[in-house]
Amino acid sequence: MSSRRSSRSRNIQSGSSETRITDDQISDLISKLQHLIPELHRRRSDKVSASKVLRETCNYIRSLHKEVSDLSERLALLLGSGEADSDQAAIIRSLLMY
Repeated sequence: MSSRRSSRSRNIQSGSSETRITDDQISDLISKLQHLIPELHRRRSDKVSASKVLRETCNYIRSLHKEVSDLSERLALLLGSGEADSDQAAIIRSLLMY
């Protein structure tokens, strides 16, 4: 395989099958990620490197994880506190049943 061809595609081993991902496909995926990340989506007109998109994606996932943890903790405190009979707790419980 020529070096030019190897620079245009990446090989990913998945069990016994091999999938080739082209640079164009990687660029398309990076572009889609850029549109999903709020920090990068606001700067849509700016040219952003793939490494920056991946770094911001990781940061965004970390922030979402922290937010879920914080909300879970707050929910546990609300449902476990003396306010368990409040209207808010009843609404939350009914939502959690679904």
